[in-house]
Amino acid sequence: MRFSHTSITVRNMDESLRFYTQVLGLEFERRRPIPENRAEIAFVKDPESGARIELTHWEGKDQFEVGEQLDHFAFELPDLDAFLTRVRAQGVKVAKEPYKLQGGSGRLAFILDPNDVWIELIERAPAGR
Repeated sequence: MRFSHTSITVRNMDESLRFYTQVLGLEFERRRPIPENRAEIAFVKDPESGARIELTHWEGKDQFEVGEQLDHFAFELPDLDAFLTRVRAQGVKVAKEPYKLQGGSGRLAFILDPNDVWIELIERAPAGR
C-alpha cells in the first residue's frame, strides 16, 4: 500500500487554488467535476516531496464547522477486494463499497478509522485498460 494524498474540503475552489499555488508554491496537477458526487476536485503537488493535496468543493456547501475541512486520506493498493476481506475480518467499517467513477478506470472504496475519518482506497486499473 502506498500513501496517495490528503483531501480537504474548500469553500471556494478558485481562491483555494490561488492560495496553494501562488502563496505556498505547490504545482497545479488537474481539476475536474465529479457529477455523481455533486463535487469538484483539484490536485496540487509539492514539487520537492511529491506529496499531494486534493481540494474538494461540494456543491452547495460553502459553510462548515471548524474541523470539517479534513475530507479524507487516500492510499493506493493493488488488490482492493483482498484488502477489504482482510480488514472486515478485523472489524473495520466499510463506509462505501467498491465502485468506479464515470470516466475512471480504477476502483475506489472507503473505510472508516476508529474516529470515523474516511480513508479512500484506490485500486488502479492495470495498464492498457
